Amino acid sequence: MSTKDEILKYLQTSSSYISGEELSERLSVSRTTIWKNINILRSCGYDIESITNRGYKLISCPDEILPQEITSGLKTKILAKNVYCYSSIDSTNQEAKRQALCGAPNGSVFISEQQLGGKGRLGRTWSSPPGTGLWFSVLLRSSLIPLHIPSITLLAGLAVCKAIQNYIHCPAMIKWPNDVVIGSRKVCGILTEMVAEVDRVEYVVVGIGINVNNVSFPQDLSVKATSLRIESNALVSRVGLLQEILRTFETLLIEYQVDSLLLLTEYKQLCVSLGRKVGFTRNNQKLTATAVDISPEGELIVRCDDGTMIPINSGEVTVQGIYGQ
Repeated sequence: MSTKDEILKYLQTSSSYISGEELSERLSVSRTTIWKNINILRSCGYDIESITNRGYKLISCPDEILPQEITSGLKTKILAKNVYCYSSIDSTNQEAKRQALCGAPNGSVFISEQQLGGKGRLGRTWSSPPGTGLWFSVLLRSSLIPLHIPSITLLAGLAVCKAIQNYIHCPAMIKWPNDVVIGSRKVCGILTEMVAEVDRVEYVVVGIGINVNNVSFPQDLSVKATSLRIESNALVSRVGLLQEILRTFETLLIEYQVDSLLLLTEYKQLCVSLGRKVGFTRNNQKLTATAVDISPEGELIVRCDDGTMIPINSGEVTVQGIYGQ
């Protein structure tokens, strides 16, 4: 850790002023070095107050995606112990898979200010403009991978939904299996990818894209998409929200090993798909039915007009009243 990062860590964990002399003694550097690094932090957007005979105090932090900002006060056991940040990248899922092959540990988080090739389900492009949203991926290895792999997407959606509700009190809901919506518009998409051998899952990458502080969208998305800033009418701390999501996601992954049915019940309570007419394709035929349940394996159970129950485990499902449908 650099001197600058160590100074920032002390400032972040202190509720009062810290003198230059104290920082100098703790870090075994000169007070001039302390002063120079304080100015570097200020140039990076940190508001640091200094008062003669009292020292330095951190007033506010920039809303930048930096490893030290993400890990400060996070207190997770596994997730985000290793954080990789980028200013621009093809996609965080692609980078997570590349780093997984190089031995990146369980719980590693990959996040970028901008994605040039972000993808959603079915190969759709995911708009990832810089400085506005959260575009990140979480690498999961054996100890955090549920028995039923599709459950990971459900748990990620539940984590994002609960985090949004807790952090900014917006009425987020889940559209099965991988979208989070507010009202009839999408605020988050989730893409889960798995690499497996014949007898075991090597790793799973969970990609999450959230429209946080976007104020507008391209014309083709304006009817379908929204952002947390639009819905709350306020700027949202991206780092603060990310920390809330990571804490919640880790808790759900651990709790799932103990009581998967309880979490499934919680998911269903927040699932906007249930009780609605849905459209889907089966055997190359477009059908409509009513979504009535979600199976322990993560399948959407629909009831056709003739009473037949059909499990849906993949593909495109449209929901009446969502995304302008």
